[in-house]
Amino acid sequence: MSEQNYGAQNIQVLEGLEAVRLRPGMYIGSTSIRGLHHLVYEVVDNSVDEALAGYATHIEVTINEDNSVTVVDDGRGIPCGMHETGVPAVELVLTKLHAGGKFGGGGYKVSGGLHGVGISVVNALSEWTVVQVRQDGKLHEIKFERGLMTSPLQVIGQAKDTGTTVTFKPDPEIFETTVFDFDTLKIRLQELAFLNKGLRITLTDARNDNRQESFMYEGGLNSFVKFLNENKDVINDTVIDVESTRDDVVVDVALQYNDGYSENLLSFVNNINTVDGGTHLSGFRSALTRTLNDYARKTGLLKDNENNLSGEDVREGLTAVISVKVLNPQFEGQTKTKLGNSEVKGITDTVVSEGLRVYLEEHPAEAKRIVEKATTANRAREAARKARELTRRKNALEISSLPGKLADCSEKDPAMTEIYLVEGDSAGGSAKQGRDRRYQAILPLRGKILNVEKARLDKILANAEIRSMITAFGTGIGEEFNLDKSRYHKIIIMTDADVDGAHIRTLLLTFFYRYMKPLIEDGRVYIAQPPLYQIKKGKSHWYVYSDAEMAAKLDEIGRDNIIIQRYKGLGEMNPEQLWETTMNPENRTILQVSLEDSIEADKIFSVLMGDKVEPRRKFIEDNAKMVRNLDL
Repeated sequence: MSEQNYGAQNIQVLEGLEAVRLRPGMYIGSTSIRGLHHLVYEVVDNSVDEALAGYATHIEVTINEDNSVTVVDDGRGIPCGMHETGVPAVELVLTKLHAGGKFGGGGYKVSGGLHGVGISVVNALSEWTVVQVRQDGKLHEIKFERGLMTSPLQVIGQAKDTGTTVTFKPDPEIFETTVFDFDTLKIRLQELAFLNKGLRITLTDARNDNRQESFMYEGGLNSFVKFLNENKDVINDTVIDVESTRDDVVVDVALQYNDGYSENLLSFVNNINTVDGGTHLSGFRSALTRTLNDYARKTGLLKDNENNLSGEDVREGLTAVISVKVLNPQFEGQTKTKLGNSEVKGITDTVVSEGLRVYLEEHPAEAKRIVEKATTANRAREAARKARELTRRKNALEISSLPGKLADCSEKDPAMTEIYLVEGDSAGGSAKQGRDRRYQAILPLRGKILNVEKARLDKILANAEIRSMITAFGTGIGEEFNLDKSRYHKIIIMTDADVDGAHIRTLLLTFFYRYMKPLIEDGRVYIAQPPLYQIKKGKSHWYVYSDAEMAAKLDEIGRDNIIIQRYKGLGEMNPEQLWETTMNPENRTILQVSLEDSIEADKIFSVLMGDKVEPRRKFIEDNAKMVRNLDL
């Protein structure tokens, strides 16, 4: 075998944007539909930065008929003057990574597009890009294909106003799909409009009769919190609204309590959703807990012999949005999901403490209701602690602590195992007999579990079916949840294909979303797809999973001498049939439950499982075309 030399000649230098095209996932996360939409956000973020700087007031996003996208703003326009490197600044911004007005100087004080790679990455990953700049009374244009300039910057007309227009068509050589989804874009654009008070963002779909939605919120975060709570009964009618600037850090917070039991906290830094929180969220939480305790003590709502309210207590039923603007944000990790700036914690704490104290003193009736909710939560938490002890396994080897009706698997490596949550004892019996007992566990559930949307944790933990699941999974629940302790890497919901089955499935998903969200975020929750029919003809048989598939099969084999069996429930299948159709990894179809947008998910669970009837009725009417089983 010849010796391989490794020297300077082996080092490859990727010029310009070649690196982006070679490793797109490093720059936009993935080349799936999520990465596709990320291109739009990168361009829009540049326009939002113009709004943050005080120049842009309206951003228009259009999905064109050919699935290209046009983003127009009325900001200052990307500079068209000659850069010291000898090329126009706009060309530099579109062709060089880390070129932009966000790294120093006075271009932008605060910017969401932190790394300055945004628009050049969009250019690199697009089949073609056209940029038009309205500046100094002139209309400038420059064109690119796959990151390479095809038409240099030139003046093509006159302009009455200023601003930038970027049109790009994603490259089918890079992306798995190049078809944009209106609703996915709408969610992010609406979020940006909430976060930037007074900025109008309009989304138009030229593929679909020019469907259009426009967002502009003078109330900013106040409007955001009302939107999040619109299907809930609120405790304080007036949204608590705090905004202040300290040491160049802008802190903007809005919060409101509802009569539910889960908390919904969203945090942002320079318009970026910090899903893992950080110092701004820590500052908010400590201020909230301390200020409510101080107020409760001072007013006698909390007696001397009573313990302080915990953070968990004061956040029950809380909806809050925390948005900070920071000059030089330091994020932990590549994904910008957690803020690390230590000074932001103290600033946020001070601003929230002062604003909240003023609100509580000026609104004594609402303040009393907030404190009473927290003290009730405090009492329930002690009951929940006792109930929680029943769900803990002392150690992994103590099998006796597992629920009696669980048929566990023999494999001990969680990465190799899966658990089926099966509706009813008869289906559970079939599943236990039909499974591969080496790696498949079965947990039968009797009837419908508790609707956790309408119950506090102590009541939830008193429910036998929920306790069985928590114990079987091994993860704990709520704030104690630990994904690393999970005993199974796949949790598969297997219910009947009828109204009751759909209801049980929704109850389970509500429980996972509210109290075991990392299971969904990590892609560990699945829904089994049992067949609807068995077709027999002579000695042959087929399973079909939808009415459309059934019609196609009948057209293909003809309708003579056939026997059709409609499966109303899993219990009608014998163990071999259940294994063959629904449990055998080589044959089965299972749907992975994903969480694309937590704001939308929160609203849907509140509508479907909450107390208010009218929003649920409207949701059903709006989505009636897609409903298969409707129980009125």
